[in-house]
Amino acid sequence: MVPNPHAVEAVGQARVDFAKSAPKVFRALIGFDAAARDGLDPALVELIQIRASHLNRCAYCLHMHTNDARKAGESEDRLHMVAVWHEALHFFTERERAALALTEAVTLIADSGVPDDVYARAAAVFDDQELAHVLALIFAINTWNRVALSTAKAAGTDERG
Repeated sequence: MVPNPHAVEAVGQARVDFAKSAPKVFRALIGFDAAARDGLDPALVELIQIRASHLNRCAYCLHMHTNDARKAGESEDRLHMVAVWHEALHFFTERERAALALTEAVTLIADSGVPDDVYARAAAVFDDQELAHVLALIFAINTWNRVALSTAKAAGTDERG
């Protein structure tokens, strides 16, 4: 297995505690995240967060959101299939597949933008308000992934309680 060149070593210089050092910013992110998920199916929320965390290689967020999904009743089969959803379409609804495709496009936006067909697929299964919330959730998890990766948050150390 090839090591992740972006992985953060657990040893070395300590990183800033973002929540303590920028509490207003942290609270704003929590508020944005909460507003983004408002009205969305909790299972869909977790699938989006899991897929973005895969793509961003964020073990901290991946661990947190797979655990949250399990607590909410998500099956192990579906959790294992998120990373390969293109090859396991029957595990996911059309809305979930559209959201996963949009999550990939937005998360990897520098590669090729958000293709019209991906956007149209999502727009066909979500109304404008839902689609705006799905997009906002994708923005939020990408921000959280960057916070966790930049500050070297270790998987399994979620302190939410």
